[in-house]
Amino acid sequence: MIALIPILPLVAAGATALMTRGRRGPAAALVIAAQAGATVLSLLAFLQTLGHGFQREFFNFPWLSLGAETLSLGLLLDPLSGGMVMMVSFVSLLIFIYSVGYMKEDPNFVRFFCFLSLFSAAMLGVVLSNSLLLTFICWELVGLASYLLIGFWFHKPSAAAAAKKAFITTRIGDMGFLLGMLWLYSASGTLLFYDGVHGCLEVGALEAMAAKTACMGLAVSNCIALLIFCGAAGKSGQFPLHVWLPDAMEGPTPVSALIHAATMVAAGVYLVARMFPLFAATGVVSASLSVVAWIGAFTALFAALIAVAQTDIKRILAYSTVSQLGFMMLALGVGSVTAAMVHLIAHAFFKALLFLGAGSVIHGIHGEQDIRNMGGLRKFLPVTFATYAIGMMALSGVPFFFSGFWSKDEILHVAHGWPVSQAPFLMAVAAAFLTAFYMTRQMCYVFGGSYRGHAHPHESPAVMTVPLGILAAAAVLMSIPATPAWPWFEGYHTGHAPTLNFSRLLEPGFLTIAGLSVVVVSLGIGLGYLLYRRVGEASDPVQNLLPGLYRALSSRFWVDEIYGATVVRWLAGLGALAGFIERRVLAGIVALVGAASLVASAVGNLFDKFWIDLGFDSLCGGLRDGGDLFSSWESGRVQGYLRFLGVGVVLILIMIGWLLS
Repeated sequence: MIALIPILPLVAAGATALMTRGRRGPAAALVIAAQAGATVLSLLAFLQTLGHGFQREFFNFPWLSLGAETLSLGLLLDPLSGGMVMMVSFVSLLIFIYSVGYMKEDPNFVRFFCFLSLFSAAMLGVVLSNSLLLTFICWELVGLASYLLIGFWFHKPSAAAAAKKAFITTRIGDMGFLLGMLWLYSASGTLLFYDGVHGCLEVGALEAMAAKTACMGLAVSNCIALLIFCGAAGKSGQFPLHVWLPDAMEGPTPVSALIHAATMVAAGVYLVARMFPLFAATGVVSASLSVVAWIGAFTALFAALIAVAQTDIKRILAYSTVSQLGFMMLALGVGSVTAAMVHLIAHAFFKALLFLGAGSVIHGIHGEQDIRNMGGLRKFLPVTFATYAIGMMALSGVPFFFSGFWSKDEILHVAHGWPVSQAPFLMAVAAAFLTAFYMTRQMCYVFGGSYRGHAHPHESPAVMTVPLGILAAAAVLMSIPATPAWPWFEGYHTGHAPTLNFSRLLEPGFLTIAGLSVVVVSLGIGLGYLLYRRVGEASDPVQNLLPGLYRALSSRFWVDEIYGATVVRWLAGLGALAGFIERRVLAGIVALVGAASLVASAVGNLFDKFWIDLGFDSLCGGLRDGGDLFSSWESGRVQGYLRFLGVGVVLILIMIGWLLS
C-alpha cells in the first residue's frame, strides 16, 4: 500500500496538467485531496513502524532485463523512512493549503499546483525507495520540479536565472552521485538496499567493499560513499555547492518553504542517512564520514556568518537553512543518524513555519521583502508575529520548550564526543550563537520599532494563518520526544522501547553541553537585541562597527564572484576555444574535404565521359552494326531463304564429290 503514497500526488499532478487555467478550484481541490490521502497513508505506515520489534519491510520487483542482468526496483518501510514520509507528506499538505491563499491572484494557479504535486510525489518516492536506482530517478524528478517552481515566474529574468543556477549546480553533484551508483553496482552486483542477504547495504556486500582498496589507500566503500555524498551536498546546499540555495528564493514563498523544509534540501541529508551503513563500512570514524563532518561544520558556520548581513527576509532564512543542514551533516559525520534525523524533522516544522510566516509578512505588505522597509508589524499582523516568534525561538534553540533546543543540543553533544577533533564542535557552537543573533536581528527589523514601509499592512486570511498555527504547535510539541529524558527517537530508530527517566537531564555530560547551549543562545539573543532594538532603515549596527566584515558578509564572501572569475570564466574560455576550433579548424577541414570531393567528382566525371562513356558507346555501336547486318539476313522472304538453301546444297554436293575423289 505504501506505493500509493507517491502515486496519489503523481496522478494528481498528471490530471492537473490537463486542466485549463480556469479550473482553479478543481485543481487545488484535487491536489490537496491527493496529498491528504498520501498523508493518511503515511500516518498508517508510520503507525506500523511503531509496532514492537518492527525493523523493516520491503518489496522488490524486476524492472528491466538486459540479457542475463536484471535491474530491480523496490519499496522500503523502516523507522527511517516511516518518520520521514510522515513529515514530508504532512508539512507538504500544510504548504499546499497555505498556497491556496498565497497564490490566489496568480494567473497560473493551476500550473503551480501541478508542479507542487509533482514535487511532493518525487520526494515521497526518494523516501520510500529500496533501490538506489529508483532513488536516483525520483532524485532527478525532484531536481526537475525545483527547476519548474524556482523559475515559476519565468517572466522575471532573476527567477529564470535562479532556476537555471539551481538545476546546473545540483547536476554537478548528481554527476558524482551517478558515478557512485555505477561503481556500487559494479562492486556489489545490485542497487537494492535490502534483498534478503544480497542487498548493497547488507553485511556481505559492505564487508566485500570495505576489504577492497581503491585510490590513495581508500576502501572502495569510502570512495563510493564520497561520490554519493557529492549528490547529497548539491541537493542539501553544502559548501561549495551551496550557491544555488539562496537564489532559490526567486520562486513563490510556498516553494521556498517546500524546498527548505520538507523536500529538496532534506533529500541530501536523508540520502546520507539511508546510505550510512556504506559510509560507516570501515568504522564510524571512516574517511567518508570525516569529510561529511568537516564539510557540515564549516557550512554551518559559513552560512550563519553570511545570514548576519542579509536584508531580504527570505534570503536570511535561506542561509539559515544552509547552516542548519550543515548541523545535520555534522551529526551524520560524527556517527549519529538519530541526532541528524531528529533535527531534520524538527527543522522541517519550524523552518516551514518561518518561511510561511515570511510569506504572510510579504503578502501583508504587498510584496515587500527588504527587512529595512518593515518594522512594527507585530501590531498589524498579530497571528503572524506570534507564530513567527515561536519559529524564531525554535530555530535559535531557546530552552526548554522548543524543539530546536533539544535537537541542536543533541548534535552539539555527539560532536563534542567525536574522537577525531574538537574543531567541528567549536564551529557548531559559533554557528549556534550566530543563529540566535541573526534571528533576533530579523525579529527586531521586521516586528520591532515602528513601521517604515509605505503600503498599509494587513493580516493574512485564515487559509494562511491556520497552517502557521499548526506548524507552531508542532515546533513546540516536537520537543517532547526529542528530550534526553525520554529518548523516543533513539528508541524508535534502534527498535528499543524508550523509558522516561528525568535523571538523564542531570548527567554531567548533558549538563555541560546544555549549559553551554543556554549561554550561547542567551548571548546571541542578548547581543542581537542590544544592537537592533532601536534599529532604523538608515544603517546596520554591525555595518557601523565592522564595515569591512559586514561588506564581506553582505557580499556572501564573494563566492559567486569567485566562481564567475574562475570556473565560469574557464568554462566560457573552453567554450570559446571550442567555438574557434569548430569555426577555424574543423570548418577548414570540412571545407578542404568538400573541395577534395568536388575535385574527385570532376575527375571522375571526365573519366566517365571521355573514357568509360566513349568505350561503352563504341562497343554498343559495334554491337548495333553487327545486329543490323545479321538482321538483314532475316528478311522474312521465302525466296531468299530458298536461294541460300540451294547454294548450300550445291556447296555440300561439291564438297562430298571432292572428298570421294
